Amino acid sequence: MAQSVEVGRDFSVIGMIAHADPVVQAIVALLIVCSIASWAITFEKIVRLRGLARQARALEAQAASGRLPADQLGIVGAMSQAALAELNDGGSPGEDRTGVRARLERAMRGAMKGDLRRLESGLPFLATVGSTTPFVGLFGTVWGIMHSFTAIAQSKDTSLAVVAPGIAEALFVTALGLAAAIPAVVAYNLITVSLGKAAERLNKSIIVLAKALSRDGHEKIVPIKGVK
Repeated sequence: MAQSVEVGRDFSVIGMIAHADPVVQAIVALLIVCSIASWAITFEKIVRLRGLARQARALEAQAASGRLPADQLGIVGAMSQAALAELNDGGSPGEDRTGVRARLERAMRGAMKGDLRRLESGLPFLATVGSTTPFVGLFGTVWGIMHSFTAIAQSKDTSLAVVAPGIAEALFVTALGLAAAIPAVVAYNLITVSLGKAAERLNKSIIVLAKALSRDGHEKIVPIKGVK
């Protein structure tokens, strides 16, 4: 009788989750939530990285012309405001062009790092998902197999029909853990590399712009609209 019941059991994904131990069900729910959150963060970062790439190209064009528009939004605008604030500050008396250039580079880099730091939000979560969900899935697997052997001991039936369902449920949790971890790791690495490349491009533009601004100052910054 036990064999016939197990043979007719639903082995679909939903069926396995429905018949799983409550602890395994909780682990499955946790892994699904982590996976959904990881994908949401990944898509959000892709959109923002595309915007950052456009701004990096715009800043490279501005660096080539030696001018910095102060009415731009995003990271270019933040860097423009930082440069303008440094020029208005005036620095120390008798400061030479090298000192002005160093101050401008420091100010623009500070603004750049602030914007990039906001873009990095969510990356620790991706790293955590990528490093821990395989172990969470493994814990669910061990728990499921342990539960299966307990059921075998209680039924006193060691046939494959009795053992297989519990093992299948347990192995499904391992697969789910890997399915959550692998995309998170790939996304984390790709986003980190993209941010590094963007920072490198922005740094090159900052050097060029700081050199031009240290020579001509306010003449190289287009005034903000509506501000004298």
